[in-house]
Amino acid sequence: MPWRVAVVLPAREGFSPGAVGAIGLQVAALAGAQDVIVGPPPAGPSLLPDHEYRAIQPGLWPPGSRSLRYAAAALRAVASIGPAVVEVHNRPDTAHYIARRRPGQRVLLVLHNDPQGMRGADTPALRRDLLRVMDVACVSGWLRARFLDGLPAACAQRVGVSPNGVALPERVTPMAQRDPYVLFAGRVVADKGADLFVAACGLLAPAHPGWRFGMIGADRFRPDAQPTPFVTGLLPQARAAGVDMTGYRPHADVLAAMGRAAIVVVPSRWPEPFGMTALEAMAAGAALVAAPHGGLPEVVGEGGMLCPPEPASGLARVVGGLMADPDARAALAARGRQQAARFGMAHARAHRAALRMACLHRHPG
Repeated sequence: MPWRVAVVLPAREGFSPGAVGAIGLQVAALAGAQDVIVGPPPAGPSLLPDHEYRAIQPGLWPPGSRSLRYAAAALRAVASIGPAVVEVHNRPDTAHYIARRRPGQRVLLVLHNDPQGMRGADTPALRRDLLRVMDVACVSGWLRARFLDGLPAACAQRVGVSPNGVALPERVTPMAQRDPYVLFAGRVVADKGADLFVAACGLLAPAHPGWRFGMIGADRFRPDAQPTPFVTGLLPQARAAGVDMTGYRPHADVLAAMGRAAIVVVPSRWPEPFGMTALEAMAAGAALVAAPHGGLPEVVGEGGMLCPPEPASGLARVVGGLMADPDARAALAARGRQQAARFGMAHARAHRAALRMACLHRHPG
């Protein structure tokens, strides 16, 4: 596409190698030469390479919340870029602010989380109001259904699915050569089931003395993330269960750990909007056990074992079954690789490009 796209990040989304979250990683992976990424000043000494980046800072105008002033700063950057399409990630209020103040501007809102919990999209009336001035892309079919909940059927034509993508390694370590290691990777919070993972490991460790258990992550995707009461309370439980909590690590280190681990567990309590950790684990060749909530079933498909994470004893039985059966682990990992291949970067870029094109040529209103 020869026309420019301004890609607006959320106000707290990092874009530095040592401080970047899931949205920033996907934006970086899918961005093309025509994209200008707009976001907050980098948290580290450098930005992710090979991208044009406009750092913005909320000013004193207009009076109001920081989110409102961030939206105004994003609008000023968009005006200077003059893009054909503005792609706003995960912030309905920012997308609405830009669309209302640039009549005729094509705006594509990309949702990575449940819109029914977002400011500016938490009621059917607000979501319908958004569709009057923009198109919407959701990273999963589950999210799309959440957006369209309570809306007239005619609204569906302006809401599409644009799945996340994964870089599929050409080769992975065969299961027989992998470490006897069970891994949790992600934010260490109750919603992600970090405590359920620790409890399950505590039940598994006595019966599997040759295995190790580990957690990579913190409350936030940044190296200076401070321990929360939840993390502090989990530490002694993890030590008692034999779980090594290593804290935040850069994304490359997480992928490397997945490439060595025999089993990766995604025990989320909350309905995952997509389930990027599960997709990365399958791509890395690990055997996956994941919760059956939200967008996880459509991402995991037959490539992992879906298991309710509560009670932890049930989770432990499923993980323990894989620990005891190397053939089952190998077969599951092979199916996971096949499933992950359906979410390759070329596939994700094609979906995003199609929705951008539809947005560009859609009659506004």
